[in-house]
Amino acid sequence: MKKTILILAFLCCVVTSSKAQVVGLDVGDIAPEIDLPDTKGNNIALSSLRGELVLVDFWASWCGPCIKEQPQLLKLNNTYPDKFTIYSVSMDTKKALWLGAIAKQKLTWTHVSDLKYWQSPVVADYMLQSVPLNFLIDKNGIILAKNIHGKALEDKLNSLLKLKEKVDIN
Repeated sequence: MKKTILILAFLCCVVTSSKAQVVGLDVGDIAPEIDLPDTKGNNIALSSLRGELVLVDFWASWCGPCIKEQPQLLKLNNTYPDKFTIYSVSMDTKKALWLGAIAKQKLTWTHVSDLKYWQSPVVADYMLQSVPLNFLIDKNGIILAKNIHGKALEDKLNSLLKLKEKVDIN
């Protein structure tokens, strides 16, 4: 009887102390939803990409570091076309500049913007203070990493995709 009570007490403590999955911006949280128009005016929800490894990339055509980062993102996008996708959220206010930057760099992934700059609700949801900023999310929308760029992003993708291949093989 004492063992049963101890086991029940232990289980009660475990259940009440475990963290529930929450929408937030920390690693392990569910990424907040984004549902903005793409370059053709069709709304594309971030949640529509569930099932894929996604980099949510906040950028702008006027942001030097953002533009400098685009060739590497293009390389990663081309390296893992069926395993990884990019969901770019532009902070531009002028559609012509936004579309021009996409065309000039030949960026083929999903691009969205409401062209409201800092008045966009996405700014508050993601506590955006500057660009570039990104979030790497898994197939379930869980944040795996944030503000990860360059070689660190490439290494993280390589390790995640190699791990996935091992799991798929077994």
